[in-house]
Amino acid sequence: MTVSATDRNAPDHGDPGHGRLGHGKPGPRAAGAGLPRTANLLHHRYSRTLRERAEVYDARTTTWAKAAPGYYARLLGGLYLMESASVLLAPLPAAVLRRLARSAEAPDTVAGLLLGRLARRRALRQLRTDAAAIVAVHAVAFAAYGEHAWMPVAALAGRALVVSLQDNAYHYATPLDAPLQAMNLRLPRPLEAFALGFNLHGVHHRHPGLPWSALRARFAREGGRYDLGWTPAVARQLRGPVGAGR
Repeated sequence: MTVSATDRNAPDHGDPGHGRLGHGKPGPRAAGAGLPRTANLLHHRYSRTLRERAEVYDARTTTWAKAAPGYYARLLGGLYLMESASVLLAPLPAAVLRRLARSAEAPDTVAGLLLGRLARRRALRQLRTDAAAIVAVHAVAFAAYGEHAWMPVAALAGRALVVSLQDNAYHYATPLDAPLQAMNLRLPRPLEAFALGFNLHGVHHRHPGLPWSALRARFAREGGRYDLGWTPAVARQLRGPVGAGR
């Protein structure tokens, strides 16, 4: 892989039609709909650039051993926990979010850009609506389970692991500075339908305006080549962080 010092040429694809945070998971999320949609737009613009390449570390400034703890924490559930913590942003005034955005802005992260977009009136209103609904639903669920509240906790822990594991599987160790590129992963058709076609992530990146139901037809029209199976693609991430230039 090669490293770029800039992301100024990364394209902006508009609304890709999938709710997601980071690299894409369809369906309702702990973070609600507004935040994943905003993060998805940033992902499509900055994927594999200096701002957005989750597994890559710069060997000139750090080592594999130093990069590994944070990488594995994110991979094994931490991403989902960070998404869930976004509900804490909802009560903050827009002015505070803008200050946080300025503090978080850096060339190697989308955090500042994300916070800045969330500070916009419409986005903040949606974030607050989502956060209120999420808190209410989970409060009712835990109250209903009572002494068996460990059951929804276990379910959420399993979901956190699955979501975090598959998030970057479509991009792990792929070429840098290529926002339009992603892998198509082989998955049995029933599971593909359950995942809303998101295993065809390469098609989604090249044609972000397509609804999920049209991804299979476009995949076939473009030659229908898989890069890997879904399980091997997820499992190979356990190798750990990848040095820039490898």
